Amino acid sequence: MQLYNTLSAEERAQLIDEAGKQRLTLSFYAYAKIEDPKKFRDDLFIQWNQLDALGRTYVAKEGINAQMSVPAENFEAFRETLEAYEFMRGIRLNVAVEHDDHSFLKLTVKVRDKIVADGLNDETFDVTNIGVHLKAKEFNQILEDPNTIVVDFRNHYESEIGHFKGAITPDVETFRESLPIINEQLKDFKEDKNLVMYCTGGIRCEKASAYFKHQGFKNVFQLEGGIINYAKQIKEENLESKFIGKNFVFDHRLGERITDDIVSQCHQCGKPCDNHTNCLNDGCHLLFIQCDDCKTAMENCCSTECLEITHLPLAEQVKLRRGKQVGNKVFRKGKSENLKFKHSSELSDIPLAKTQETKDIRQKIKVKKVILGKAEHYYVKAQVGLFIIENNELNLGDKILISGPTTGNQELVLDKMLVNGSENSTAKIGDKVTFEVPFRVRLSDKLFKILE
Repeated sequence: MQLYNTLSAEERAQLIDEAGKQRLTLSFYAYAKIEDPKKFRDDLFIQWNQLDALGRTYVAKEGINAQMSVPAENFEAFRETLEAYEFMRGIRLNVAVEHDDHSFLKLTVKVRDKIVADGLNDETFDVTNIGVHLKAKEFNQILEDPNTIVVDFRNHYESEIGHFKGAITPDVETFRESLPIINEQLKDFKEDKNLVMYCTGGIRCEKASAYFKHQGFKNVFQLEGGIINYAKQIKEENLESKFIGKNFVFDHRLGERITDDIVSQCHQCGKPCDNHTNCLNDGCHLLFIQCDDCKTAMENCCSTECLEITHLPLAEQVKLRRGKQVGNKVFRKGKSENLKFKHSSELSDIPLAKTQETKDIRQKIKVKKVILGKAEHYYVKAQVGLFIIENNELNLGDKILISGPTTGNQELVLDKMLVNGSENSTAKIGDKVTFEVPFRVRLSDKLFKILE
């Protein structure tokens, strides 16, 4: 009986591309008393694996928290696996604003002590005694009340690229840090203020609302379904968005746009920008905001020190990071002295710039394609992209697709290329290929051959 992944992320990505079927990115959570989390975990894994569902899920005695990628054709069957459990009947599935077939490439279901780490050891705290849920229209209305205090229960790197106007945005790296900070900051307003809270999908402020009721706050409210559900409702009901900017998400996209406002800056040059990246140096992986120009100049690195390290032989890089603690590499390290334009609190409600509206990925026409490899570098002045062929074969005359979160889907017909530095008509697995690309290429981009 399979209870673990048997494919690598790269192998899974290739299978997804070859299948050519639409996938939906979604999230959900439920607080409940689960007697046997291990059995619950195993049962879910078996059913989801059969449906080709991928993602990251935590289960605990207090409930379930999941971020998933599910084939659109299996969506209802996936829902049925949840509603087989009484506490998940009628559960809200937050479907992402933007979809990406590669949002998750593995199925991970882990048993944890808690689905949201809160640092609390209070046996009298009832996590199910929650605040009042507000839909988007009600949330907008209560924000207009001068008696309202709105709090963002996400981390500093999330709120920096997008937040509700007028919100308190704690300068924290974890949810557990925010609870005592906000409790102390608002201790004099327990009786007379509306304490309104929000987070990405609702799970953190659900627990926070119960915590603050436990602490004696009388009027506690939360945004139902978080920012993800809010974005969906304002679009369906044609409401004004009180949220500005991007919503940070915990998959490889690192964000989905809610409004065309850019409220943050590139941490390296200060240019208006809200695209997160992870430092390319495997000994760092600092999460930071980087514009396209700095991404090209710094080759996806956060500092010249990290840039120099990435140019060293792999053996030397491994030697340099041996014995060093990196911690939670992808999301926790959001601060560094190298980031000159980093802002963590007292965020502005005034946009720094506007961006063009992104197209809904669900409206894009599916192209039958096969993956060839990935981008390695882009030479700005020469407008030349460097790619490594990892699968199949590339030939002159092939119609190719370069695809990525920022680049989008760009098609070209290959009429000239250099293979390992020499002009050639065919490139095979392991070859380095360069050719002219009339648009900027990013390191996250993939190279595909379009099949006629």
